[in-house]
Amino acid sequence: MSLYTTCARPILFALDAEHAHDLAMRALRQPGVARGLRWLSPSPQVDARLRVEAFGLTFDNPVGLAAGLDKQGTAVDAWSALGFGAAEIGTVTPQPQPGNPRPRLFRLPQDHALINRFGFNSVGATGVARNLARARPRGMRVGINLGKNKDTPNDRAADDYVAAVEALHGYADYFVVNVSSPNTSGLRELQQSRQLGTLVAAVVARAGGIDSTRRIPVLVKLSPDMHNAELLGAVDAAISTGAAGIIATNTTLSRDGLTSPSARAQETGGLSGAPLRVRANAICRTLFAHVGGRVPIIGVGGIDSADSAYERIRSGATLVQIYSGLIYHGPTLAHRIVSGLLPLLDRDGLTHVKEAIGIDVH
Repeated sequence: MSLYTTCARPILFALDAEHAHDLAMRALRQPGVARGLRWLSPSPQVDARLRVEAFGLTFDNPVGLAAGLDKQGTAVDAWSALGFGAAEIGTVTPQPQPGNPRPRLFRLPQDHALINRFGFNSVGATGVARNLARARPRGMRVGINLGKNKDTPNDRAADDYVAAVEALHGYADYFVVNVSSPNTSGLRELQQSRQLGTLVAAVVARAGGIDSTRRIPVLVKLSPDMHNAELLGAVDAAISTGAAGIIATNTTLSRDGLTSPSARAQETGGLSGAPLRVRANAICRTLFAHVGGRVPIIGVGGIDSADSAYERIRSGATLVQIYSGLIYHGPTLAHRIVSGLLPLLDRDGLTHVKEAIGIDVH
C-alpha cells in the first residue's frame, strides 16, 4: 500500500470526481511543483534499453500520459518531473467551448474504472498555446490531441483540425487526430474510411507545410467499438493519407468487463480503466498483425502496472499511455512502470524494449 492509496486517494475520492480532478490539476500547475517533484522523486537515469524511436522522434521511455487528463496544457512540467516519456495534451478544439454539463466524470472504484462525458471542454487552441509557451519539460515529448468544435458540421471538420494545427504548431512534437471520442455527437462518423482519409490528408499537409524544416508527425486515435473490418479500413485510410501512427484505443461505450454493476455504471459516456484492458490488448494484436512495421502503435486502455504495460508492448505497442491508472494508483505510477519494465526484459532475455514489441502476435 502506498501513501497515495492509504491517505490521498480516500480524501480525493470523498469529493466529486471532477472537483477532485480540478484540485489536482490546480496543484500540479503551481510554480515550483515540478521542482519539488524532481527533488522528492528524482527520475532515474535514462536507460538505453527503454529508449524508443517512433515516427521520427526519440522517447526516453515508452510510458506516456494519455489525452484527457491535462486538457489545457497547464501541467506539462509536472508530467516531465513524474517520469513520463511523453504527455499528450487535449483534446484541444480550435475555439473555446465548455463541453457537456456537469456531472460528467464518474468513478467505478471496485472496477478501477472511470466513465466520462466531458465533450471536449477546452480553452481553445490559442489558450492552450499560451499555456504551453510557459512549459519547460525536460526530456519529455509533447503530443497535442486535436478535435473539432461541437457546432462544426462534419463536412467542415477539417477546417477545425487545421486551425488547431496552425495555432499549436510551435509546441507539438506530434499531433493526434481524435475522431473517436463518444462524447461529441457525430464525431465517430469521421472514422469512416473516406471521410477519415480526407481529414488526415488535410491535417498532414498543414502540419508539414508551416515550417519546411520541421514536419510534425500526425497520428490517429481510433475507437474500440468498431468491428475489425471497419477498424482495419480506417487504419488503411489513415496510413495511406499520411498518418505516422495509430493510437489504440479511445474510451468505450461498452460496459463489458464490469464486475459490480451500479447506477453509476449506467451513466452515459466513455468507459476507461481496467475493464478495457482485454479489448484494448486484442485490438493492439489485430492492428499489429495488420500493419506490421508500417507505422507504430500507441497502446492505451487499462494499463496500470509494469506487467500490463509489458503485455501491451508484447501485443504490438511501441509506446503505451496511462490515465485512469493514475487516478487509482497515484502520481508515481509512471516511475513504477518504467522501473518495472527492466526486470521483465531481463526475465525474457531481451536487451531492448523494441525486441518485445509484438512477441505475442507472432
